[in-house]
Amino acid sequence: MAAEKNKEKVVLAYSGGLDTSVMVKWLQLEKNLDVVAICGNVGQDAQDLTWIEKKALGMGAVYSKALDMRSEYAEDFLTKAIAANGMYEDTYPLLSALSRPLIVKHLVDIAHETGASYICHGCTGKGNDQVRFESSIHALDPELKILAPVREWDLHTREDEMEWAKQHGVPVPTTAAKPYSLDENLWGRAIECGALEDPWKEAPTDIYTLTADPMSAPDEPEEVALGFEQGKPVSLNGKKMDLLSLIISMNKIAGKHGYGRLDMIEDRVVGIKSHEVYECPGSLAIINMHKALETMCLDGATLQYKHMIDQQWATTVYNGLWYSQLKQALDAFCADTQKFVTGQVKAKFYKGSMTVTGRKSAYSLYDYSLATYGEGDTFDRSASKGFIELHTLAATTWSKTQGPAAEYELQKQSENVHVA
Repeated sequence: MAAEKNKEKVVLAYSGGLDTSVMVKWLQLEKNLDVVAICGNVGQDAQDLTWIEKKALGMGAVYSKALDMRSEYAEDFLTKAIAANGMYEDTYPLLSALSRPLIVKHLVDIAHETGASYICHGCTGKGNDQVRFESSIHALDPELKILAPVREWDLHTREDEMEWAKQHGVPVPTTAAKPYSLDENLWGRAIECGALEDPWKEAPTDIYTLTADPMSAPDEPEEVALGFEQGKPVSLNGKKMDLLSLIISMNKIAGKHGYGRLDMIEDRVVGIKSHEVYECPGSLAIINMHKALETMCLDGATLQYKHMIDQQWATTVYNGLWYSQLKQALDAFCADTQKFVTGQVKAKFYKGSMTVTGRKSAYSLYDYSLATYGEGDTFDRSASKGFIELHTLAATTWSKTQGPAAEYELQKQSENVHVA
């Protein structure tokens, strides 16, 4: 690493996009720092990210590396998201929030290895990711100093950044015609800014890359079978697969049929509402199929309580607290519930929709002989009368003493006195 002696280093979370490309040069010119540019491949559209390494080195970084984090992301992060049915506000599968703590883990490790004093990110001053990056850094090593140029520099608009980049010879992919902010990984794709800032306008069709237009999707439905072992997806259409390969395959299948588009008003950590558009074909399919298997393998009380835990888990992760005591405790609860979530789920994709069409498990709590109204019915109907009497005993006692029955009795007494 050809760094200047006694010059401090900064590890930059580098994506190759507009903000962080400008940052590689800005950190050298404005902060006099040696830049270590690290790109985490968590499933971006290009598997070979060596071009990112070369681009950063070409702009003066003393070291640049693209790290393949995809398998680690799938096995150590997305498995927990699936167990918790992680969807913020019951809608968004947390694709950005899930990748940040993994990337930070590697940034902190590299800061330790290189002796860097700083970690730098390209998050805006009113976005969620600044909270996620910095909360994770503080949790893993509170001694590291954090730089957030977008909160500091006077480049207040994306147009300002593009002009600065042009003046300083920084190549960037963003143009004024398509000034979208993009984030993509295995779990989906997030699109914001530009025309999307008007929540009344329908999202332009050119923003979608993972999902087909539902109107133009295949005219024939496609059914898939997803196999789970203890809550983890392990097979697709009967073929055993590692989770990384399975997610990639599910993205292609669901996306081909136009499934997985989300358009929502989202409550950001910093207190503002934002119009967000997502493409999450594989993640939405997997989570919804996982939930379908849970309805068969978990009892009603656990399902109801787990839904609350799932929501708390999603909010905790969304708020950047992956490395926290609460998050670890929620993980432990979810992991315990998955011990018998083993089986298969079938689902059918068709023109933007997914419908669960079947589920089976050796640990199913669905008992045909108890559920059927036909031949083989073993349900004891004679127990129902006593059960209902006990089930409603508290409500009956309340009604007679304080509720409707008591009011009715007082009304009758009042009418009798009036007649007399």
